[in-house]
Amino acid sequence: MLEHEKINYLEFPATDLAATKAFFITTFGWSFTDYGPDYTAFENQGTDGGFFKSDQKARSDEGSALVVFYSKDLEGTQQKVLDAGGEILKPIFSFPGGRRFHFTEPSGNEFAVWSDLGLE
Repeated sequence: MLEHEKINYLEFPATDLAATKAFFITTFGWSFTDYGPDYTAFENQGTDGGFFKSDQKARSDEGSALVVFYSKDLEGTQQKVLDAGGEILKPIFSFPGGRRFHFTEPSGNEFAVWSDLGLE
């Protein structure tokens, strides 16, 4: 549902659209709609968005916003990221209120996954 003055859409660069699409399909079950050879869109994933062909990367250490997923099984999601060709930047660590890890997908964009479950 479109909501007035709420975040509606996110766009990310991708050096390899095919590899990025395959990663998100395999890891998170996303589906995509291609709009020409240089753009692909996703929807119904918490927010809608897309990836555009670019040599740039979205990385928090370079000033980019960090998109964070939620998981009920943090270790399981981390393994899915690895199995699909992602790279772990920061292994699972604790912070007040939860645990999380950071990863990059094949085009080098950084994301994180957090959970409030499994705290000791």
